[in-house]
Amino acid sequence: MNDLAQRVLSRDERALARAISVVENEEKNARSLMGQIYSHTGNARILGITGPPGAGKSTLTDGLVAGFADLGKQVGVIAVDPTSPFSGGAVLGDRIRMRKISTLPGVFVRSMATRGAMGGLTHACMDTVDIMDAAGMDIILIETVGVGQDEIEIIRVSELNLVVLVPGSGDEIQAIKAGIMEIADIFVINKADRDGVEKLESQLQYLNQLSSKNIPIIRTVAISNQGVDELGEAVLSVLGSQRERESVDNREAERADYRLRNVLSARFLSVAKETLGESVYEKLVYEVASRKIDPYTASDRIIALLKGSSHGSRAH
Repeated sequence: MNDLAQRVLSRDERALARAISVVENEEKNARSLMGQIYSHTGNARILGITGPPGAGKSTLTDGLVAGFADLGKQVGVIAVDPTSPFSGGAVLGDRIRMRKISTLPGVFVRSMATRGAMGGLTHACMDTVDIMDAAGMDIILIETVGVGQDEIEIIRVSELNLVVLVPGSGDEIQAIKAGIMEIADIFVINKADRDGVEKLESQLQYLNQLSSKNIPIIRTVAISNQGVDELGEAVLSVLGSQRERESVDNREAERADYRLRNVLSARFLSVAKETLGESVYEKLVYEVASRKIDPYTASDRIIALLKGSSHGSRAH
């Protein structure tokens, strides 16, 4: 085991930061690092926090992190931010609030750019979860950029998902459209001191009835910490009951399947470009863009070329 992996497992915070940079920048030793630490993962509980922009997810995350830290938990936070079109980095990466919670004992915070990934989650984000897990974090919170029509991928990474909504904004309708009703384990009505809170809660209760689910609905006013402790207790209670199940349940298998598919997809594309050459790949992209061929035909050609290359190498 190399020195960096060993230091991550010994909970060296500087090594933790360095290891995350290695996978985020896709450095040469990233795969080796993940291979060495992966068997040490699976102990952390992973909490996803999603909801529309402006719902107060960041403030809510702060309150939950502080509460978990007070209980002596080691807490990792991944704040998935929009990507800057200029630098490619996280637009909100230097936010003051992150500096504040990162000073709490046992808390490690990392801001990551989406880099255009669907659902705001990158391969590096999933690797970062594993690195924090291997480093001994008890709870890892992933705060996403917000939800949209396809931005529900957080369920593939986290064990428990909080969907944060606010009253009087029509968010409940957007939630239905986006499909996030399907991923919620706990509904959080934040800014519950606003008008319309009763209406939103009744709508969520109605949706619970329609779906035959019993998803908890918790009111919070995160900016004044109202209801945040109760939410934290609910989170720990649900996570505790989940841990009593078999070690590998259907949801865990689904997360593993999603992870493997993502890795295979990324590696296949990388191998294709390397084997065929960038010029061949770019020519096919141009032909698809100019409507000379369709994407399926282009993919067939790539697969055929790869097979030909593989047969040729065997002949030698």
